[in-house]
Amino acid sequence: MKKYNVAVVGATGAVGEQMLAILAQRNFPINNVYALASSRSAGKKIAFGDIELEVQDLAEFDFSNTQIGLFSPGASISKEYAPKAAAQGCVVVDNTSQFRYDDDIPLVIPEVNAHQIANYKVRGIIANPNCSTIQMLVALKPLYDAVGIERINVATYQAVSGTGADAIEELSQQSRAILDNKPINCDVYPKQIAFNALPHIDKFMDNGYTKEEMKMVWETQKIMEDDSILVNPTTVRIPVKYGHSEAVHIELKEKLSVQKARDLLAAAPGVVVIDEHKEGGYPTAVTEGEGTDPVYVGRIREDISHPRGLNMWVVSDNLRKGAALNSIQIAEVLINNHI
Repeated sequence: MKKYNVAVVGATGAVGEQMLAILAQRNFPINNVYALASSRSAGKKIAFGDIELEVQDLAEFDFSNTQIGLFSPGASISKEYAPKAAAQGCVVVDNTSQFRYDDDIPLVIPEVNAHQIANYKVRGIIANPNCSTIQMLVALKPLYDAVGIERINVATYQAVSGTGADAIEELSQQSRAILDNKPINCDVYPKQIAFNALPHIDKFMDNGYTKEEMKMVWETQKIMEDDSILVNPTTVRIPVKYGHSEAVHIELKEKLSVQKARDLLAAAPGVVVIDEHKEGGYPTAVTEGEGTDPVYVGRIREDISHPRGLNMWVVSDNLRKGAALNSIQIAEVLINNHI
């Protein structure tokens, strides 16, 4: 089997660490793997399977002998270094928001639109979608293929790990302080996140939606290659460390029975259905999502307010399928079919 040199950019971040772990877990055919980060992190040690890698300075790295670059360093860093890597012959899979809305860069979820990966040749870059979009569309693709979707109403309940390590620490510190009847500090979020829910992720746009909400609109239409799909999102940050949850309400073009929807979802790649009408007969972020790869779907039921409506609950690990795993699945399609 051919082996590849792979660079993980942003290796010391939460997603970068997951990328290294998943590369090892899935036995990706690696010749050499390079952990890259800023000069501040150069020289640090980071785990890759049973070995440790020494972190190298991204600014000094030569990509000319690297076939695949898995980027998750922040949009501004990707903006500078992804084109440089691509110009040196490295195919970049970028997990930041930098390139998602460029018409000539494919935005890919392998279970949904793997055919778009072939278009990487235009600029040498493939974009990884937003975490909340990924899990929603993995769940909706089989239903869209069956009868079409007119409109999606979605409310997300997103883990603090989507903000980063500082947010996880803030949640922990605030929780301890509250339980100990001590004052809390709000440094990462504008309001208390412990024991609370914040209907605000990313900056506010002129239309009153947040950028996180608009990402779900733009990305859904691009990935599904269907600008007619209407998306009405509300994104909420909740005091969970890992795993996003979504209440998804869809209006279909044709009526679909609950049993048919269950059957389609159960047969879909990357989806696990947990849908029993009993206590605990549904997936949650902590008990099923955290640390696992699938998109879980439960609470599948007819919308009693709409003749062609279906409701469902969708859960997935935001750092795995929502980021690192999806990137590596793109790379797997690349090496199997394109490079």
